[in-house]
Amino acid sequence: MNLLERLVTTAGIPGREHRMRELIRRETKGLFDEVSEDALGNLICVRRPKVKSKKPTRVMLAAHMDQIGFMVKHIDDAGFIRVNPVGGFDTRNLFARLVTICPDPRDPKKDLVGVMNPGGKPIHIATEEEKKKIPEVSDFTIDLGIPGDEVRKKVKIGDMVVLRAPMTRIGNTVVSQCIDNRIACWIAIRAIEKLVESKAKHACEIHCVFTVQEEVGLRGAGTSAYGIRPDIGIGIDTTLCVDTPGVPEDLRVTKQGAGAGITCMDASVINDYDLIEEFEAVAKKHRIKYQRSVLPRGGTDSGAIQRAAAGARTLTFSCPTRYIHTVTEMVHMDDLTACADLLAAWLEQVK
Repeated sequence: MNLLERLVTTAGIPGREHRMRELIRRETKGLFDEVSEDALGNLICVRRPKVKSKKPTRVMLAAHMDQIGFMVKHIDDAGFIRVNPVGGFDTRNLFARLVTICPDPRDPKKDLVGVMNPGGKPIHIATEEEKKKIPEVSDFTIDLGIPGDEVRKKVKIGDMVVLRAPMTRIGNTVVSQCIDNRIACWIAIRAIEKLVESKAKHACEIHCVFTVQEEVGLRGAGTSAYGIRPDIGIGIDTTLCVDTPGVPEDLRVTKQGAGAGITCMDASVINDYDLIEEFEAVAKKHRIKYQRSVLPRGGTDSGAIQRAAAGARTLTFSCPTRYIHTVTEMVHMDDLTACADLLAAWLEQVK
């Protein structure tokens, strides 16, 4: 959980994943035989087969390390900052938030804390119609509490902005911002750790890729898969867990606490039938909780891997998550454990 806390509190929007990349380098030291970074910024970590094989199956694990956020687009004379979204937000969740502005994507010591609110009248003097209006991202401003000339000295156009929230344990769950998709980074790292701890003699060649710019079009997964040319691609991500009041059961997608999500399809990919069956068989053999799911909208790195170069067999491996794309994303501890255990067990048996 210490690792997960570091992952979810480290800033890294699409194109500004510098801090995440260095954090993962440090945290995975000794787990891989080779670590490299490609031109787009993907961190590619290779673990070679532990048994002799003329042509081992090449497995690509993709866990995107970017989070949704903003870039500074304007600073007015009074010092109020306007931002452009990088990734998809539901603006109903953006009212009265603390944010972190990161003038240097590599150096957190230069970070600034601000308050994000939509412009306009406070509730005391707003009309009934004005109270009902849902603002656009363009309506929000960030207030650093200092004069405009000071803001312009410290902040520039294009600086990264992320929502600011801690990781909290609540009941049997973990709650934080950017669980999507730092939880996948945690799952990938934990699965490899399990292989190392068990001294598993896996036959496959594992390319564990911490991808960039997934939230703006699956960009990192596409370029890295083109270079790796995997036989099998596993996109690790969160998926909707809408088992909460006000949502019909048929729109549930997954259920919290019911285990790892094996996604049959989403808007970007129809996953390989045999891989779905394989994962289910491994889960049953090891008595690991799992659930099948279909995500009607949204995509994952699997979609880009499937179509790169000559293509690959793919599976989307998902962790059920409530309240996605908010600062209170929630995952159940049982689902976390199931995801790491199932991925490690499957990797161990790939021929």
